[in-house]
Amino acid sequence: MKTIKDILLFSLVASMLVGVQSCLKISSVDPFSGNLNKLSITAVYPSDYTAFARADVKVTVENMNSRDSYVALTNASGIATLTLPNGIYRVSMSDRDGQDIFNGTTEKIHVDGADVSLNLPLAHSKAGTLVIKELYCGGCSKAPYEGPYQSDQYVIIHNNDSEPIYLDSLCVGTLSPYNSTSTNPWITTDPISGEKVYKNFAPIVQAVWSIGGTGKTFPLASGADAVICLRGAIDHTLQYPLSVNLNNSSYFVCYNTNYFPNTVYHPVPGDQIRQDHILDVVIKTGLGNAFTVSLTSPAFLIFKAKGTTMKQFVTIPDNVIPVPGSSVDNVVAIPLDWVIDGVEVFDGRSSANAKRLVTSIDAGYVTQTDIYQGHTLFRNTDETATAEKGYEVLQDTNNSTKDFYERKTQSLHK
Repeated sequence: MKTIKDILLFSLVASMLVGVQSCLKISSVDPFSGNLNKLSITAVYPSDYTAFARADVKVTVENMNSRDSYVALTNASGIATLTLPNGIYRVSMSDRDGQDIFNGTTEKIHVDGADVSLNLPLAHSKAGTLVIKELYCGGCSKAPYEGPYQSDQYVIIHNNDSEPIYLDSLCVGTLSPYNSTSTNPWITTDPISGEKVYKNFAPIVQAVWSIGGTGKTFPLASGADAVICLRGAIDHTLQYPLSVNLNNSSYFVCYNTNYFPNTVYHPVPGDQIRQDHILDVVIKTGLGNAFTVSLTSPAFLIFKAKGTTMKQFVTIPDNVIPVPGSSVDNVVAIPLDWVIDGVEVFDGRSSANAKRLVTSIDAGYVTQTDIYQGHTLFRNTDETATAEKGYEVLQDTNNSTKDFYERKTQSLHK
């Protein structure tokens, strides 16, 4: 005869077996069943380059909320197909043939409840001769003291060409809006296609800085670098060891006390800085007392005027325009074909990033995960081209997602 103890033990074992069976049944079911759909992406090359549609070109698809990323390769017809869970996606693609670069990016592609077919137009551009090698904007720690430090920003320009390039009249600036998470007043949406519509200019905010010279004063040799100090051209490491020494006779510096008198960010340049390496302020359009490049997520450009000078260009009223919705901020509307190179930075702490640079300048972005870490945004080396040409050649696809990475320490840190 079974005792109460036996009955209870039997019931417990039976319950455990039912639980195991239930778990087995659940695990055998695809958790995404009913929530997977196909996204087919057709690369649309410019009409003059239709023969370039080809297989094995990488297409990247990123969930704009979760940041999950997926990759597929095109077939011989230039079509890539992925099976994705429901979500809102950013799609990008880069292709290159010699000096010809083809980039396409689109955002807010909804995959939800049905298969989606997408035509992705590709913009044509040429590989640059001058490129941005490094953008250090996020600051570092004051250790062994307490607090963050941000007075040591710099950018490095690199000559990717086989011939020397003169830096005379080269301009630098940062795009409006300052941050990738801000509302962008310069972009509208096409009511029919739903695609973003960009202006035919780059809105440079706060100031345009220019290297001086007479045209052939500042040559940059093949594979060489030029450092431009965006803030203090001093040896920051004397007080903060995790920072950098920007007191160097070869470095250029953004320094003008008439326009930017804040000595916290613009101290008197160090004793090694040459007077002719101090950049000119072509125009100031904002009210700040220090030149501001976003700590978290700038879009930064180098450019040069064509057929005129930058000083003449900014005297024309239509070329200096107000920021929509602002009564105090103006921008300089730089023609897109004046832009030599640009890098788009996203804030890694947010899922609300949106692109500001057109595809022909930068089809992607590089993410900066955090600030005050001494991290910097650095361009990859093209190892094959470097070996062939005998000098350092940097990767240049006009797509920062492929070309850049977040480096843990500044390249100038010793």
